[in-house]
Amino acid sequence: MSDQTDSPQSSGRADDFDFLFGPWWVAHRKLRHRLAGSTDWIAFDGRCEVRPLLGGAANLDENWLDDPSGAYRALTIRLFDRHAARWSIRWVDARVMHMEPPVVGGFDGDEGVFLGRDEWAGRPILVRFIWRRLGPGRAHWEQAFSDDEGQAWEANWTMDFTRAA
Repeated sequence: MSDQTDSPQSSGRADDFDFLFGPWWVAHRKLRHRLAGSTDWIAFDGRCEVRPLLGGAANLDENWLDDPSGAYRALTIRLFDRHAARWSIRWVDARVMHMEPPVVGGFDGDEGVFLGRDEWAGRPILVRFIWRRLGPGRAHWEQAFSDDEGQAWEANWTMDFTRAA
């Protein structure tokens, strides 16, 4: 992988995330210690509200996370680059008010793969998001880290989305 924009998939469609618009209940699972060989997961609930922006070429979601270590809010910003036919996704955690580096990619059918570079505990890592559209009213997201340039991946956070009534 030469840079954060290398992704195995790209749909080239600005409507890739339209399925996500609206309110959701979210079941979170987070690995307690990342890239440390841990198998200890914590689970908690949350909510998410997703809305389109800029005529559908962008969207924003606001998240309410009931993490056992302390409830907090966060947001995701997704931007579609029509020229490159790729999405970039950035996360902002309200506890630190820092925008994470983007992951970039797109969908192939009902699965989207998004890759980027970041740091964890002072060392360079690759970050991978996988989005799965599971039919009406359901979706799944997974985050994984790699500290060996993508040879091995550790999933460390999952979100299962159920449409809120």
